[in-house]
Amino acid sequence: MPFISVVKSTFLLWVLWTSACGNPSRQKKVATEPSLEKTTPDPIPEIIVAANRTSEYISLLQAKKVGVVANQTSVIFKNISAKEEPRDHTHLVDSLLSLGIDIQKVFAPEHGFRGTVDAGEKVTDGVDTKTGLPIVSLYGKNRKPSAGQLADVDVVLFDIQDVGVRFYTYIATLQLVMEACAEEGIPVIVLDRPNPNGHYVDGPIMEKAHTGFLGMTEIPLVYGMTIGEYATLINEEGWLEEGNKADLTIITLENWNHSSEYSLPIRPSPNLPNDVSITLYPSLGLFEGTNINAGRGTEFQFQRYGAPFLDPKAYDFQYTPIPNFGAKNPKHKDVTCYGKNLADSPKMHKVSLQWLIDAYQNAPDPSKVFNKSGFTKHAGTEKLQEQIEAGLSEMVIKASWKNDLEEFKLLRKNYLLYD
Repeated sequence: MPFISVVKSTFLLWVLWTSACGNPSRQKKVATEPSLEKTTPDPIPEIIVAANRTSEYISLLQAKKVGVVANQTSVIFKNISAKEEPRDHTHLVDSLLSLGIDIQKVFAPEHGFRGTVDAGEKVTDGVDTKTGLPIVSLYGKNRKPSAGQLADVDVVLFDIQDVGVRFYTYIATLQLVMEACAEEGIPVIVLDRPNPNGHYVDGPIMEKAHTGFLGMTEIPLVYGMTIGEYATLINEEGWLEEGNKADLTIITLENWNHSSEYSLPIRPSPNLPNDVSITLYPSLGLFEGTNINAGRGTEFQFQRYGAPFLDPKAYDFQYTPIPNFGAKNPKHKDVTCYGKNLADSPKMHKVSLQWLIDAYQNAPDPSKVFNKSGFTKHAGTEKLQEQIEAGLSEMVIKASWKNDLEEFKLLRKNYLLYD
């Protein structure tokens, strides 16, 4: 074959080969590029509350006479996923009875066993109409179980959803139950639940001189612990009466840590209806010690504030509290209140004083704002009111908490059960 024909044939074969296979150098480049295929992220494990982990505690209750400290949040979920709606559940007491556990009685905290009693309203003894079990009130004159009330009990099971704020009274009930059980040699089992405000620590420290049912220990306003972690802290630090120590068992959560997102499926009390109210509660709860309404008597409890004596020229929002579920006699009932609507607030990561300071500065008569005794009980100190009245900024006030908070964080770290 002539030389020119060979060259042409060779060139034609090379063209056909590169057309079919692509340029070798280009193929090499493509091969090194990352895949464009979409990958599905690993699913986030579902948070499992301790009550659902029955295999971890049922043996501790069998053949025992059991007392249960519970309210409407003490449930076992049928559908574990928080994304499934509605979250079907059975009450812990009903489930334990169906499993043959010998429940002797139920101890009821503030708001009662079924969670329908107003804040501060006396809870009375009685009988649960569904189960026939006797109910012993721990909110009223009797806040600590007596020796007689524990005489027929071998073990106490505590399961109540907390929100991680010092003046939320369920942790005071926990402490008094632990004290009573320590005195009588009765074991206490705490079923842990997530703390929706467990991702931070902030606020003034409770001073010993002002301790009481709104704060029994010298902890910050927001203490960043689950109820199980807090029970361990007060037990191991000797904070129970006379330094006693309870025989304490904590049944832990699964797949939860202090940065986990968790929306409470059941309102923990009548006036905390949703996630916004719970995230604002540490800040707006301070209004409970003032003459300013914090949304009670509306459907936006702890999502707004106002009072008839605040300057209407300073606010473009107004509302009128009326009696409703959880607030039979709200502050400033049937009177127009001027203030702010905070219902669109994002998740909080600190205690905010801006709204309290704002209200004080926009009261034509500042003497109407504070109820000194009530505010001190909520704040845990007289200093906060004095600082606000002196015109100190939020930054300066919060700086005065720094050393105490750092000291508490070091102590808290010893008792954390979760990252």
